[in-house]
Amino acid sequence: MSQLRTFVIRRAFVVPVGLLAALMVALLVVCILQGQPVAKTILLVFFILPIMMMFVESAFRRLVVARDEITAFRPFRQRQIRFADVTSLETVRVRNRVFMTLSAGDDDFLIISNAYGNFPTLVDLLIAKVPEGTVTEETRELAIKPISRQADIFTAWFAVIALVYVLAAQFKA
Repeated sequence: MSQLRTFVIRRAFVVPVGLLAALMVALLVVCILQGQPVAKTILLVFFILPIMMMFVESAFRRLVVARDEITAFRPFRQRQIRFADVTSLETVRVRNRVFMTLSAGDDDFLIISNAYGNFPTLVDLLIAKVPEGTVTEETRELAIKPISRQADIFTAWFAVIALVYVLAAQFKA
């Protein structure tokens, strides 16, 4: 029996994005009930849609690492790569954001970011499972010195606090 490991987007990010989406819907309802201008309501709808999509995408995204393959689950789609078929495991770093590319041939690839919880364990697991010689030096360095990203979590919580303030101000109006 093969051991499965599941990695999800950090809940420290998903929770505030979910709260932000709920608060934006509440603000929309308040704006409609208070008879706010239509332009304000339409603008709010345009802000709600990407936040809702980000929440759904983040909440349901997961990686499942099995003995012979990795499967990335996203809403309405999934992608699977067998470790034996991997031709390279590369890493690109942009500030504190890390993107690992797991490639298997010309058209089959999977991009994994450090938004996943327990990312250092994921990196170690992938390095251990892919064929010898496919791991770049940057990826090996990442395994030794993992990079943590907290700015997106801070930004999401800041947006929640700001929206609570806006919602409170809406009730005072």
